[in-house]
Amino acid sequence: MNKFTRGPRCLQLPRSSTERKNAFHQTTTEALTGTIRGRDVHLIIEGATDPNWDDNCAFYYHRTGELITLPCVTLKVLEHDIFTVTPIKVLAPGFSFAPLGLTNMQLDDGYRGESSGVIEERVGNYSDELVAKFCIEVKGCGKFAAYLSAKPRKCIVDSNMVDFVYDLNSGLVGFSLDSLPEEGKLHVVEIES
Repeated sequence: MNKFTRGPRCLQLPRSSTERKNAFHQTTTEALTGTIRGRDVHLIIEGATDPNWDDNCAFYYHRTGELITLPCVTLKVLEHDIFTVTPIKVLAPGFSFAPLGLTNMQLDDGYRGESSGVIEERVGNYSDELVAKFCIEVKGCGKFAAYLSAKPRKCIVDSNMVDFVYDLNSGLVGFSLDSLPEEGKLHVVEIES
C-alpha cells in the first residue's frame, strides 16, 4: 500500500555490474517461514476503520488463490507471491468480514470507500432472518473476493443477485463482476448472512 500513488513498493535491484556480482542468494530447497502481523504491513492501520481492531487480517495469495487468516506465511526459497492483506472486522460473535477486492488487480486495491456492516438480531437459532449485511463499493470488473466467517445467504451486485462460491475451510467467498460500472460510478456490492 502506498499512501500517495496507490502502487506497490518495489525492492531496488543492483544497478552496477559490481553490485550485481556481489548480490547472492541461497539456492537450497528449504522453506522460509516467518510471522507477519497485520500491523507489520505499512499503512495497514489506515485501512482498519474499526478503532477496536485486534490485528487479525486476511491474507490472500494471488498466485495460488488461497486465503488464510493465520499470522504465519511460508514460502519456499526462490518462490514469491503477492499478498492482499486486509484487516478483519468483527461485527458480532461469529460474524467477521474482510473485503479483498478484485483479485485479478494486483497493482490496485480493487475496492473503494469504507466497508460497512449492519447487524440485525437473529430471531431464533433456526431462523432464515438476516443476521449480517456487508456493503461495499467496488471499482472495476473481474473476480471479487472477501473473507467471511459464515457462509453468505446471498450476494447482490447493483441490486441483482449473483452466483457465488464459498469455501467452508477458509471462509473465502468469490463471485464475478462481469462488466465495468457506468462511467464515474462504482458497483454496489451487498453480502448477506
